[in-house]
Amino acid sequence: MIRGLVVIVVLALTVTGAAWWLWADDQGVALDAIGDQNQTVARGQLPVFAARGDAARLYTFAVENPETLGSIPCTCGCERFGHVSNRACYIKDERAGRVTFTSHAAT
Repeated sequence: MIRGLVVIVVLALTVTGAAWWLWADDQGVALDAIGDQNQTVARGQLPVFAARGDAARLYTFAVENPETLGSIPCTCGCERFGHVSNRACYIKDERAGRVTFTSHAAT
């Protein structure tokens, strides 16, 4: 009985620790070479700099409509930073269930 309880507690602590580690990893915001904030989060989440209001709606649109923003050139002159479309002002990279957002569109 006690042995089973110890196993359950250890498993619960392990799962909680792993979940915290994954969550903490997602919360890091870094600055890139041009001064924009970047944050990698799990797909379906938004970065802290675009979590509310109109910014949240725009960043969600950028994720859900890659072909639309991907066909619109940026008008702020950021092509000199390697942005090939308006979508690059929102999303820096996408990989296996994770999205790296850039604050370029929010600033």
